[in-house]
Amino acid sequence: MVIIDDNLDSLEMMQDALHEEGVNVHCFSEPGLGLEFIKKNKPQIVMTDLVMPTMDGIETLEHIMAFDPTIDVILMTAYYSTESAVEAIRKGATDYLDKPISIETLRDRVGKLVRLHRARIHALDPDHSATRTNYFEGMVGNSPQMWQLYSKIQRVAPHYRTLLLRGATGTGKELVAQALHHLSGVKQEFVPLNCSAVVETLFESELFGHVKGAFTGATENKIGLFEHAHNGTLFLDEVGDMPLTTQAKLLRALQNQEVQQLGSLRARKVNVRVIAATHRDLRAMIQEGRFREDLFYRLSMVELEVPPLVDRHGDVELLARTFLAKWAKQYDRTVSDFTQRTLLVFKRHHWPGNVRELENAIGHAAMMSAGPVIDTSDLPQYLLQPASGVEPDSVNATTTIPSLVDREKELLIDALKISRSNQSEAARILEISRDKLRYKMKKYGLV
Repeated sequence: MVIIDDNLDSLEMMQDALHEEGVNVHCFSEPGLGLEFIKKNKPQIVMTDLVMPTMDGIETLEHIMAFDPTIDVILMTAYYSTESAVEAIRKGATDYLDKPISIETLRDRVGKLVRLHRARIHALDPDHSATRTNYFEGMVGNSPQMWQLYSKIQRVAPHYRTLLLRGATGTGKELVAQALHHLSGVKQEFVPLNCSAVVETLFESELFGHVKGAFTGATENKIGLFEHAHNGTLFLDEVGDMPLTTQAKLLRALQNQEVQQLGSLRARKVNVRVIAATHRDLRAMIQEGRFREDLFYRLSMVELEVPPLVDRHGDVELLARTFLAKWAKQYDRTVSDFTQRTLLVFKRHHWPGNVRELENAIGHAAMMSAGPVIDTSDLPQYLLQPASGVEPDSVNATTTIPSLVDREKELLIDALKISRSNQSEAARILEISRDKLRYKMKKYGLV
């Protein structure tokens, strides 16, 4: 890490505070010397003062961004203003701190960046083959959470026999299962079964097959999905919806790697990898007697968590643009972009339906748009409602929900960032008059 500040006392204080946290710090009172060091050593984080005699912080920031835009730059100043903060962030600053900076704040802000950097390295280093692009085996995302998931998929795909995927509805668990299948190197098919869509009395027949005359309506022999997936992968989606009687027979099939068709006395050997997925809390279901504990441990030898979209908001715009290209082609439309205020709506929504909800919203908008650019009027109406997307049962006693005042101030700040402090443009993005914008800026101390 590099700190550039012409105040020697400030440099010493920050160096000592961060050194105690195990951060390796190089200090410079002259920006030119600091930039030379940065170009030679490429540090992860740079902190620079805004006001310095030979080169100000904005100019220093511009030099760093031109050299390597992946470096996290924190600007600090005793002369805070909204305009300078917006300008710094627009030019690529990661953070903007008021002087005097408390040791607690310094350690907190730098610590978060260090942890994020380590998460990225951890996600990319283990096999040196995790994707460095926005796309991985049909999945879209470049957030740290997705990098970690991609890396885990790479590591476990060649080895698993059974695996449990956990994640909310709409997060893309089937895509993860398909990636595991493809990277496992197995030769045969990927066979999916949605357990929530199977009639309870037909479960055993679906999984294991039956012989002619095994039950009323069994007019011919039928191969079950286990045999169909021989030397391949069986994907059991929403396994928590499987009835207990079928769970017992599934456990036996997994333990013995053999199946017995309904009405047959002969067991057949199968070689199948099984991926189970659920949005339910299976451990809680075990306590309630609704899921077998022995089956759970058989399935969950490897567990992967698919992150919800609310935890990977940095991927929302990337996903939206990917879905827009898909639906524009399917509908044969020329629509190809979003207005800034539309992207602002996407950023503020909590996406309880996750990636599936976002794709549906984009599909709706692509169909409704009258021109090449999607505006807020093209979106499903519910997305424009205040505090949309928060599920009641996702809120508990420990959840902190931003107040309406906080939300309004955040929207103002975001609109000013997007418009580069152009008040007329910010008012247009927020769909309010310029006078009303000015009033709200004064109300929240943004002028």
